[in-house]
Amino acid sequence: MRWKGVAAVAALIAGVAGARLSVFDPVRVSSGSMAPTVCTGDLVVIDHLAPRRGVAVDDIITFRSPTEGTEQIKRVVAVAGQRVGIADAQLVVDGREVEEPYVDLATIDGVYFGPVLVPAGTVFVMGDARELSVDSRAFGPVPLDTVDGRLSGRLWSAC
Repeated sequence: MRWKGVAAVAALIAGVAGARLSVFDPVRVSSGSMAPTVCTGDLVVIDHLAPRRGVAVDDIITFRSPTEGTEQIKRVVAVAGQRVGIADAQLVVDGREVEEPYVDLATIDGVYFGPVLVPAGTVFVMGDARELSVDSRAFGPVPLDTVDGRLSGRLWSAC
């Protein structure tokens, strides 16, 4: 009887540990498109339950690239129903300029995009390193059902 109790406790601990790893994953970032917020080589923690509670502007999310199928990490700059564009490097959402201290506007001076309306069930994402980022400007808005995580924290920074 004692062994059954020990086995049950061990199974419970293994189940909780397995669930913990599938909810919070440590991930090594392999792209510079989110620098300086998240740099190539950073070890970050991704929360896979967070998108179920909703995705908001300024969240840093992970999703599968619609064109390459690879895991991507980008910032949500607009949600469904918003109109988003870039005017001379400045992000404009619903006709208002957005303050983005993490974006070096000098690297994309003279860039124009949109504006476009973000469709229902999607979010518009961009990298903080706009000059390097392949994002919604290239592949379109990201369907919410493909969002699989949100940045929860950083374990180690390469910056």
